Amino acid sequence: MKALRWIMLAMLVSAGPSTRPIAWQDWSRDIFNQAKREHRFVLLDLGTRWCHWCHVMEGTTYADPEVIKLIGDKYLDLANRYEDYGWPATVVFNAEGGEIVKRRGYLPPDEMASMLKAIIADPTPGPSVTAPQEVHYTNAAALSDNLRRQLLDTYVEAYDSERGAWGHGQKFLDWDSVEWALRRAAAGDAQADHMARQTLDAQLNLLDKSWGGVYQYSTDDDWVHPHFEKIMQMQAENMRIYSLAFTQTHDDTYRSAAEAIHRYLISFLRGPNGAFYTSQDADLIDGVHGAEYFRLSDAARRAQGIPRIDTHQYARENGWAIRGLTVLYETTGDTTALREAITAANWVMENRSLGDGGFSHDEHDAAGPYLADTLAMGRAFLELYAATADRAWLSRAQSAADFIAAHFEPTGVVGIVTCQTPAGPLAAGPEFDENVAVARWANLLNQYTGDASDRKLAEAAMRYVATPQIALGHGILVAGALLADDELSRPALHVVVVGKKSDPQGAELFTMAMAIPTSYKRLEWYDASEGPLPNVEVEYPVVEKPAAFLCTGTACSLPAFTTEQLARRIARAGAP
Repeated sequence: MKALRWIMLAMLVSAGPSTRPIAWQDWSRDIFNQAKREHRFVLLDLGTRWCHWCHVMEGTTYADPEVIKLIGDKYLDLANRYEDYGWPATVVFNAEGGEIVKRRGYLPPDEMASMLKAIIADPTPGPSVTAPQEVHYTNAAALSDNLRRQLLDTYVEAYDSERGAWGHGQKFLDWDSVEWALRRAAAGDAQADHMARQTLDAQLNLLDKSWGGVYQYSTDDDWVHPHFEKIMQMQAENMRIYSLAFTQTHDDTYRSAAEAIHRYLISFLRGPNGAFYTSQDADLIDGVHGAEYFRLSDAARRAQGIPRIDTHQYARENGWAIRGLTVLYETTGDTTALREAITAANWVMENRSLGDGGFSHDEHDAAGPYLADTLAMGRAFLELYAATADRAWLSRAQSAADFIAAHFEPTGVVGIVTCQTPAGPLAAGPEFDENVAVARWANLLNQYTGDASDRKLAEAAMRYVATPQIALGHGILVAGALLADDELSRPALHVVVVGKKSDPQGAELFTMAMAIPTSYKRLEWYDASEGPLPNVEVEYPVVEKPAAFLCTGTACSLPAFTTEQLARRIARAGAP
């Protein structure tokens, strides 16, 4: 799952043997030096607030006296996001930062104690730890023809034609995969259209019928065994994808799904200040599976209580929500969603800004800054510019790009790194999905601004994504690389409305352009009273009344003065 990508580090320093409960404390960058001084191992415990099996492991394994004593004697404890290894996960390091063992999933107390004892007896890396392979990075900011074919084959072969979605085991809507299917469907690919619709329809099984919002995923290779946690990225991206699907297919089922997620966000994950929370737990009672509870009606649930909501308000989660809400507005015309997006954006700017365009994760970060926070807000700002034509949002998107280039594009590293950390054990490197997002966003930003530094940032990220070992090693969810490669190879569909922003006819044209069924478009409103557009590529004629001009990579249309004319221009362009 590619849900949580922020890093939060913590540690426990034990004075000696103890059976007291483990109490996580703030992480220190000196943890491996401390491990050397005290002749200890470092234990990484990866979990989340909303994860059912994390709750079980906390209540059993980490409450077990023998486990507590072993940790107190020989281990320092480090809790961290460790790539995409899953929740819960346990990784043990030696004092030099080398891995000794990696275990995925719930470990009962006896297995944990046995593993800890075995490591103390013999700290040689076990079979779960493999030596890192040397990566030969590409110099091209594009997929090679051979790699593109391999990824396209993987995309098709990994699709579950019987049940929908990509892969088996866990079922969920992978937003990049569905977005790629929608894009190919718009270009006339019938197989892609089937993939998109089958997956979108199946994902409706994970929509909470009482409260709205989507559950994290379903187990057992079907869609009827959900894990009930609700995290922001799943809500925001499902809302965005269902909105795009609605405007492309005109299927009201997809609009209703997007609106149900919207209702959940406002009812459960929005604070009184207008900013958004992080997640809602899977369990009403920690460690007790919630299937029976989530079968209940709204009133029956509330009579028992409401699963815990993580009320942290992070820049990253708010950026995801803002972008999803803005796309909902663009595709449905729901002005309430746009107001909510702007309110949250203003809160983040006031409360999480680092200056110079960057954002902190929380109010006080133990580490960081993290790429994901500024990236999420930069993408949100660019979407708000497309929806409002307010140039202040574009300026903020550019400032975010400048901050990312200054802080997360270190010399000698291919790609954009996930966290600004010093060299040494656990030094941060690039992450695949984040680099996909940087490549796509910075490329589109470049087309809006004309700033060569934005294209440079996009290409730096794309060189990482386009490295065969990276792209093929990411598994079956390869659509992000295909989307980024497609977008960097051609200009976005470009629509400019020319005329005063106070003119209702211009507003009608702009509203229609917002709903063009593609995520890869550049939408602007040229009001001469505001001065030239940021990136002037075409001299638009003076018109007596508002008009829209539509440009593809090879040609621009005649002016469209009515929504009917613009609709015909869009249909004729046929660009996904």
